Amino acid sequence: MSELNSILQKPITTDKNSSLSHVISELLKHHISRLIVTDENSPIGIITEKDIGLFLLNDDTEKNLDDIPASQIMNPITSVLDSVDIKACVEIMLDKQIGSLGVSSNEDGLIGIITKTDIMKHYAQTRAGKHKVGDVMTISYLSMNSDHFLSDVVSKMIDEKISRVFLKNENNDPEGIMTFRDLFHVALEQGNSESVLDNSDQSISVVFTRKGFLSDSGFGNTIKAKDVMTKNFKSVDFEDDLIVACNAMVQNRINGVGVRINGKLGGVVSKTDILKAIYIDNNSE
Repeated sequence: MSELNSILQKPITTDKNSSLSHVISELLKHHISRLIVTDENSPIGIITEKDIGLFLLNDDTEKNLDDIPASQIMNPITSVLDSVDIKACVEIMLDKQIGSLGVSSNEDGLIGIITKTDIMKHYAQTRAGKHKVGDVMTISYLSMNSDHFLSDVVSKMIDEKISRVFLKNENNDPEGIMTFRDLFHVALEQGNSESVLDNSDQSISVVFTRKGFLSDSGFGNTIKAKDVMTKNFKSVDFEDDLIVACNAMVQNRINGVGVRINGKLGGVVSKTDILKAIYIDNNSE
């Protein structure tokens, strides 16, 4: 078995004509951030939480989620052969600024998908003691006050084209994090939808657009960020082994963790930071 075959995952797919209501329900149901888009069972693209969030929050129309097909938002999928090594996958992901790769074989076509999470798990299993968190952390990060209205946070996410914002209280202590997944949940709640996790085959009628989050009459101006943020904020210490950060992200299904320096939030470490560390290691060996 090749190195890549040992860590790839079976892809979860959706048809190109699937509505965004169905796509979002699948993402939430499976606790994943991306789906492979197919046409007659052949992979033709990929759609992610970030793709959906940025598209809908920049869309000035009032389209219903049931009226927008996956094919309208999907991006091309970049694939590699299963004979390629992990080092090459890291380089491609960093170069193209993507979070996943399709994996194909000459005989069977698409056989799996490899994500930053899969590579990070591999790092945690093979490189203990290689780096401390402080070696690869990012000092600059975007944070806002948790008492800000949801509309303020969403506006910042759109302006910066980012998928997460760290939220602090009035004492500058970290309280939580806001992601597109949190926005999906609050949009569904505001639309009085049935639980998407228990009714994944039912349509979602909520209108998830700029109007709901950003207009003067939208719910984004009545709900505070702290009321919908993910509160189980995870952080690691500056001196921790980098695998501690890897394990925290894997166990909590998150893309980044805060970094404490002398007890205070001094930066973040993300899956991309992990890949950069692997890239540097590979090119120094």
